[in-house]
Amino acid sequence: MEKDNTRGYQIDYGLITILLLIAAVSCLAIKSAQPSLPPSLQNVNFVAKQIQWYVIGVIAIGVTMIIDFDRYKQISWYLYGFAMILLLGLEFKVPGSQTIKGATAWYTLPAGLGNFQPSELMKLFMILVLSRILTNHKEMYPNPTPEEDLKLLGKIFGASLPPLLLIAKEPDLGNTMVMTSIIVAIIVVSGIRWRFILGLTGITVGTGSILVYIYFAHTAFFKEHILREYQLDRFYGWLAPYEYERQGYQLRQAILATGSGELYGKGYQGGEVYFPEPHTDFIFTNIAEQYGFFGGSVVISLFFLLIYRMIHIALESNEPFGSYLCAGTIGMFTFQVFQNIGMTIGLLPITGITLPFMSYGGSSLLTYMIAIGFILNVRSRTRKYMFD
Repeated sequence: MEKDNTRGYQIDYGLITILLLIAAVSCLAIKSAQPSLPPSLQNVNFVAKQIQWYVIGVIAIGVTMIIDFDRYKQISWYLYGFAMILLLGLEFKVPGSQTIKGATAWYTLPAGLGNFQPSELMKLFMILVLSRILTNHKEMYPNPTPEEDLKLLGKIFGASLPPLLLIAKEPDLGNTMVMTSIIVAIIVVSGIRWRFILGLTGITVGTGSILVYIYFAHTAFFKEHILREYQLDRFYGWLAPYEYERQGYQLRQAILATGSGELYGKGYQGGEVYFPEPHTDFIFTNIAEQYGFFGGSVVISLFFLLIYRMIHIALESNEPFGSYLCAGTIGMFTFQVFQNIGMTIGLLPITGITLPFMSYGGSSLLTYMIAIGFILNVRSRTRKYMFD
């Protein structure tokens, strides 16, 4: 017997409340970072820009929710193809593509609107495509054999490797890692036999071991064909920040600032230790210095609640496509939060991954808001029954 069939769309106010709290903390942290910015950026009102992007993001959420997620399933390959065309345009450096710090990963938008990064869109469209692949495969093979599990793995890698390789070639290590986390999350919830997943894990570890061997045995080849010198610098600075003075500068300053915040921090705009990008990549360090362990704990707790709520929505969904869509999005957010906070305290190497919803940034914030729109879309069309 249906419990609530006439209710229409169900808005998840808990998820929206958590998002609003994160947005408030983000604006406060960006404002408090203003005195620490270089002189050339002192006159830029980043808080107003962040609020502007949040407003645009809210509109994007509304548009995303209007369309039934089954429609996303139908058009997912078209969206994927559009993003692939954009990535191929960067590969061939078509007019409008832009190279920043050696990476060709952006298009210049007209009318001074800034830059646009196609890999951000591809993360969303990859989630849609992989969710469609899983849903169709499960419908076709409700009780899959080992051979059919391998076939599903082939479909997943066939769809994910082309954009993954193009993004890695830009080069964009950060988004390559995020895309990989999405693929891993989808595979984990796909129902594929664990012996295959463990086999993939073994292959990954073996590949990493081979790369380490190539680095030590054939360093010149490694630097020319696998990882560039500036990418290796991140590992040098991470593993031995006090030994490699130049490479470890960012991490040393971030650790010093984070530790100096102690329990309650130095107060609003009380930052004394200089570190780069206090309003973007290292915004968590800025929060930890000015608001201490307490402020950092609040931020981590908000993200924990956000991810927990998304998991709850994924488990409640009546549609497999909706559940898989949530799983890919959860994998993306979980990895980005862990990577960004981990890199600021020395647990992980420094990459260009921002802290979702918290760091200043237009295209990345818009991407995260659309992803939340997907989750809210799934929740709004989930029906509850009395005897579920």
